[in-house]
Amino acid sequence: MAANDPVLGNPVTGQVLFYTRPEPLDINRHGKLGMMATDRPFRFAAKQHFIPLHAGEFGPAAVNYPIIFAGTDYAPLAVMGLSAGENMFIAEDGYYRPGAYIPSFIRRYPFVGARDDQAKRTIVCIDRGSDLWVEDKADVMLFENGEASQFTKNCIEFCSQFDTDRAASELFVKILQDLDLFETRQATYTPRLENNVLGEQQLVAEFFAVSETKLKDLPNDKFLELKDNGALPLIYAHMTSLFGWERLISEALAKRAAQAAA
Repeated sequence: MAANDPVLGNPVTGQVLFYTRPEPLDINRHGKLGMMATDRPFRFAAKQHFIPLHAGEFGPAAVNYPIIFAGTDYAPLAVMGLSAGENMFIAEDGYYRPGAYIPSFIRRYPFVGARDDQAKRTIVCIDRGSDLWVEDKADVMLFENGEASQFTKNCIEFCSQFDTDRAASELFVKILQDLDLFETRQATYTPRLENNVLGEQQLVAEFFAVSETKLKDLPNDKFLELKDNGALPLIYAHMTSLFGWERLISEALAKRAAQAAA
């Protein structure tokens, strides 16, 4: 995972992560679709080791995940594993680790907003490729009595709020860029070999983070601007989250060791 890796560019635009067959929500096409209630709906993300994050989520997310910035757009990401195909918070069957914060990018699936630039509006779509859909005999239906169900209305509202939060997040990132607060950072670990001998240091990830030195060196008026516009608490949440790398690495290595032993 490298800071300039194109895979970690802004995954929120263009080909959206997780969505394989997005279709505009339509009563004629989707009138019989619904979902069954389940406590294990997140299987679609079980192999994803990073998840896009909004800046407004930094506080609760910092408790569980290292929060990094990656790609040319400095996209905020919650790190959930050390390498592709590994997620330490979602089991293969879709069960999310109890108590862990679930990013809104995951919670909105299989709904998504698609921008119609000609009409200057957002069209709500669903991922028809999701295996969460069932027909007719569902606990919650997309449409009832010829109109969107309350469940669907709630999901549409969530998508609208998601796009609002994304715009605010992009503004936050721009503020950090304009103040030149980013620096390249690395997450590493030193493996312990046989007879308690330490091996060579291993690189886990290279990413962008807010520089504590650059933040400290800001002119007083610029620092106060960060305080007044609400950016400062988000910066501190991001910085605090980076201490979570050690825990994530330890858990991932322990899991791999257990799998190897099995």
